[in-house]
Amino acid sequence: QVQLVESGGGLVQAGGSLRLSCAASGRAFSSYNMAWFRQAPGKEREFVAAIRWSGGNTYYADSVKGRFTFSRDNAKNMLYLQMNSLKAEDTAVYYCAAVYKSSTTYYSSNYYNPTHYDYWGQGTQVTVSS
Repeated sequence: QVQLVESGGGLVQAGGSLRLSCAASGRAFSSYNMAWFRQAPGKEREFVAAIRWSGGNTYYADSVKGRFTFSRDNAKNMLYLQMNSLKAEDTAVYYCAAVYKSSTTYYSSNYYNPTHYDYWGQGTQVTVSS
C-alpha cells in the first residue's frame, strides 16, 4: 500500500514557475507507476503526466508538454512536477496517483486514465493569475 502527500502548490503569476512534490510512504514505492492529474472547478479530473516505476518512460498531456517536467527519486520516495511558463488554464487542484507496476505495453495504454490508479493524494491547489 502507498500513501501520498502532495505539497508545493500556491499562487503564481502567469509565466511563472512552481515545483510540486509528492511524498510517498511504503517500502515498494520504486515498484509503482506514478502520475499527476488535475481537476479544475466544474471539470473532470484530467491527466497531466505519468512516469513508469523505473523512471525510464515519461508521458505528458499535450497541454503541458514542453512546460512541465515529471521526475522521481526512488531513493527518497519522492516525486516532482516542475511547472514552467504557467498559464491561467493550469489553475486546478493537482493530485499524485500510484498504481503497482505493469508491463510497458499495458501501462502505455492506460497511464492517462484516472481509473487505472489505486492510490491518490489529497491534492494541492495551484492558482495562476493572469
